[in-house]
Amino acid sequence: MDYRTPLAKVRGLGSAKTGTFHWWMQRITAAALIPLSFWLITFLDLSLNAPYQQTVEWLVAPVNTVCITAWILAAFYHAALGLQVVIEDYIAAEGIKIVAVWTVNLSFLLLALTALIAVFRTLLIG
Repeated sequence: MDYRTPLAKVRGLGSAKTGTFHWWMQRITAAALIPLSFWLITFLDLSLNAPYQQTVEWLVAPVNTVCITAWILAAFYHAALGLQVVIEDYIAAEGIKIVAVWTVNLSFLLLALTALIAVFRTLLIG
């Protein structure tokens, strides 16, 4: 026979208080990616159709550098958040889930660093 009250039964089983932050960050990065994607499209268009020097000159402008850098950070963070949700929803085993989330986060961190290094190396070398 269980003598605990309904409150005692659910105590400690509630929210971990981190889901709201995660949800908001997904929405903020998604909203930020909308205008920043115009810079990415322009950059890709220049990369494919313009001479290399013209592309570098466009990228050297401070506004363009900041926007491309912001796009890289927002896109990789947004992707990591989204894959974390997928992993948490569809993988039942806790150990595998933790390893998968860490692997995804580390992979996207390394990809973002590689992209940032490529942008800044292009700026420095020209």
